[in-house]
Amino acid sequence: MTGLSDAVALDDPVGESLRGHHAHLARRLGGAATYVPGVATFSAVPAEPDAAAWADLAKLLGPGEFADMFSCPAIPPPDWEPVFVLEGRQMIWAGDSGPHPSHDGSDRDMVELGAEDVPEMLDLVERTRPGPFWPRTHEFGTYLGIREDGVLVAMVGERLRPPGWTEISAVCTAPEARGRGHAVRLLRAHIARIVARGERPFLHVAEANSGALALYERLGFETRKHVTFRGFRTP
Repeated sequence: MTGLSDAVALDDPVGESLRGHHAHLARRLGGAATYVPGVATFSAVPAEPDAAAWADLAKLLGPGEFADMFSCPAIPPPDWEPVFVLEGRQMIWAGDSGPHPSHDGSDRDMVELGAEDVPEMLDLVERTRPGPFWPRTHEFGTYLGIREDGVLVAMVGERLRPPGWTEISAVCTAPEARGRGHAVRLLRAHIARIVARGERPFLHVAEANSGALALYERLGFETRKHVTFRGFRTP
């Protein structure tokens, strides 16, 4: 399993993912990179970007387009319009081995979600607002869901994939299905899958989301660092 000494890849999770596991989902120009439309608006520039790198990203995205710089600390030129700023945390799973999967049949309603489930996934995201999710976001990796009476009521998925790590994301439960442990079961299933392939789980969470922070800490996640999420619109 990946150790903490390899956590440097988490300092630039978007860029590392676009250069590696998600290269097939990347668009590039010079020193800038972003995801193909419909997957994500996350964008990346070098660690110490110069004016040329920002110009490459602006050209890559096009005028007046949104650039989600995620946790990148670099600030673009002043003609880029700020869209949002959100304080958050990057958390890593501190366990030594994956949780043991249940064998009592309690996970029989857990399903792997795919392209045919996208309309339901988008509807659930619209009702729960776990973070950005687009028609092709499921192409990041595995998404697991729980259905009640055939209706998708909870979901957790994989997102960024820097070397040795997998980000857990899109943690959401419909309001009418909360309090039944769905999120915990889905999170544990994802942790087990990630650890089984020799990687380590991590995630990001808004600082103000105290309920999610408490849940992740109970499941063995620890804060690696505080981050600031930023989004801009290109000139």
